[in-house]
Amino acid sequence: MSTQDLVPSPVGPVDVEQAEAALVERYPRLVRIAYLVLPPALGRNRRVLTAHALVQRSLPRRRVPAPTVPGPRRDEDAVDPGYAYVRGEVLRQALVAGLPLRRLALPRRAQFPPLLPHVWGLRLFPRVGGADELALDQRLSRLSGPGRAAYVLRGLERQGDPEVLRVLAAAGVEDPAAALAEADAVDAVDAVEASDAPGAAEGPDAPAGPAPDAFRVGGQGAPRRPGSPAGATAGARAASDGGARGDRSDRVGEQAGPGRAGGRSGDAGSGRGRGDERAGADGGSVPPGGGAASGRPPGPTGGGPTTGNPPGPAGADAAVGRPSGSSRAGSAPGLPRRLGGAALLESDEFDPCALQARPTDLMRRRQHARAAFVAVVALVVCGTLLGLPGDGWGRNGAAAPSYARNPAAEAALDPGAVKRVDPAVWPGSTRQDFSVWPARGGLTGDSALLRRALAVWARPGGSVRSSATPGTPVGPPMGPPQLLFAGRVDAMRVVLFHDGLRAVRYAEPVEGTAGAALDFARTDAADAVGSAALVVSRAAGNVRYLTAPWVRETAVRDLLAPARAPRPLARDADGVTDPVPGPARGGTCTRWNALRVRDGSGTRLLTDLGELAPARLLWGPPAAPVDATGTEAREGWARTACQLAEVRGHGVRSVNAWRFARQALPGGAGHGTWVCTRAETWRGTGSRVLAQFLVPSPGVPAALAARSEGSPACGVRDPRVLAGVLWQAPDGGWFVLAAGSPGFRSLEVSGGVKGRSAGPLLAVRATAGARADLNGTLADGTRRTALR
Repeated sequence: MSTQDLVPSPVGPVDVEQAEAALVERYPRLVRIAYLVLPPALGRNRRVLTAHALVQRSLPRRRVPAPTVPGPRRDEDAVDPGYAYVRGEVLRQALVAGLPLRRLALPRRAQFPPLLPHVWGLRLFPRVGGADELALDQRLSRLSGPGRAAYVLRGLERQGDPEVLRVLAAAGVEDPAAALAEADAVDAVDAVEASDAPGAAEGPDAPAGPAPDAFRVGGQGAPRRPGSPAGATAGARAASDGGARGDRSDRVGEQAGPGRAGGRSGDAGSGRGRGDERAGADGGSVPPGGGAASGRPPGPTGGGPTTGNPPGPAGADAAVGRPSGSSRAGSAPGLPRRLGGAALLESDEFDPCALQARPTDLMRRRQHARAAFVAVVALVVCGTLLGLPGDGWGRNGAAAPSYARNPAAEAALDPGAVKRVDPAVWPGSTRQDFSVWPARGGLTGDSALLRRALAVWARPGGSVRSSATPGTPVGPPMGPPQLLFAGRVDAMRVVLFHDGLRAVRYAEPVEGTAGAALDFARTDAADAVGSAALVVSRAAGNVRYLTAPWVRETAVRDLLAPARAPRPLARDADGVTDPVPGPARGGTCTRWNALRVRDGSGTRLLTDLGELAPARLLWGPPAAPVDATGTEAREGWARTACQLAEVRGHGVRSVNAWRFARQALPGGAGHGTWVCTRAETWRGTGSRVLAQFLVPSPGVPAALAARSEGSPACGVRDPRVLAGVLWQAPDGGWFVLAAGSPGFRSLEVSGGVKGRSAGPLLAVRATAGARADLNGTLADGTRRTALR
């Protein structure tokens, strides 16, 4: 076979109308071709629908031009160009549909289930054939897609080997010769089965030996290709030498398909050869074309004029897979003749246009219908809820969609209803707290900004960074809130609200709303000191405060440097301070900046603990604490300020530290100091208590002796506290030191160390790593354990 055999035959020019006419006229045959080439693994229902879809998608969108340099015409090129083009498209799509989906490859349209045609509630499949059809279907399922295409082209389309190779090459098959070799293997099996069938060659006129090639429709006496069975090649030569070719066409592309004589569409023609069987039995001859012999009128293509292939009596015999001139007269009576595989391609088993219908799985369909109904109802409900806001979502920035329409809720989110206090109100007010703060900032009149801030407050979206101190509700406002501040700070637009219970901070970038933040802090029952300042911005480790209108002066004091004078802190006209380096958040504690404010009644010391409202620092006994501005307070806080990291982010309102005991250390090492630190929260619960021990060296920070959460110790309700530590003396000895607040009559340690003392102080010699239990007795005989 020359390389020219692999050159596709020129198809064109083809008009869209010409292709449509060919598709409509030969639709059953085209669908049968697609059905046979599709992989059987798809299932019969999907194969039927996919075959129809592939044929219906095979129309060209525009006129197919002719080749620029047309090649020499062959005899088989006389087939209708429109039909040839549509058939090639059907083969190409069917071969693509049989390819497996790969993870990295882009899927193609033919590999997906068809959108049209589509059948709901029914499964469609061709009529069931006999054992021969089932055996052929099983053999075809073991072939590759190109192998099935080669078998169909040769058996159903009556094409010779060179034309099959050219059509396969035009359809995109990489190795047409290998596909044809697969078809040869199936032909060899058909020939052997037909020769072994009962009555296949019995009688006086039976040939001397089996002629396998007689069962191969369109078989050529060509040399054997690599991969084809030897028997098939030998049979082909035997049939060629025995004169069988004398009664059938010798042209390469023996066509009996569309546009050829002897072809059939659907059931018209010689697919099963019923007509020629009757003719052979009666001793008559078969009319040309094979159509009249079957007792049926010729199909759309079977009775047409013959082009390049004159009809002869061999057409019917070749179609049924029997050598020309053979007769059933010598067959065993009562035994059906076994048809060849190629002839079975015309049977109803492979006709996707004559279909049977059965229902799908009714129980599963009912379950799927219920699930789909529930999903649709949920989608409608969610869509209704998401579409409720009348102003649209874009104007609300990063806010999530509204979930309800309520007059009170809508009034609370109206920027025009926000409360604004006049700056002249607070000097004459009987109370000084957030309720008399005036609205300040350069953006207090920006309704769009206020609308976004209120919407995000009520419905924070997934992209909003939100935080709240413990015990602070984060729901929407109960009514129109009070506006405290709206302006640009650093690179952010900031809005501060107050609703009587909470202070709320909304911040968004100057450009866009992608990095919006929302912070909540509980500030109920705030007095003049508790409402002296709010954190308005945190950026690059610095903090800016918005001070109350009654604050006259602001300064920064480093708690770890008590002897250093405070540094003045400037403010703008709206009361926003310059940036202040915040307290250290981790690592070495080298500074702890606190905000010092002075109003008409005194000087206060506030510190940032990671919340909107800074905490007030106090010093003194729980019954009478004062602001930590004196010398003793500053020296005490200089050694205990780093322990404030233990109460960061817990909604702390104030922190009070006081010295509850002073103890002489063993060996004349000086005097140690015991300090109790209590952090009160805005919510009233969750207070934290720290007991700390200070050695005589002023530069050494306090050692944490004990801690407790939720304990009333060291507070107004219970000012008593008891704690102990394991201390190493300068000479290397170890001691258990313990101290209690005034009111303890005796102390006792047990466990790894045993000892007892009269009074609130105790020092017992111990070993390194010793562990002991500490208890104390009050003056009224009540026993108390150490803080834990």
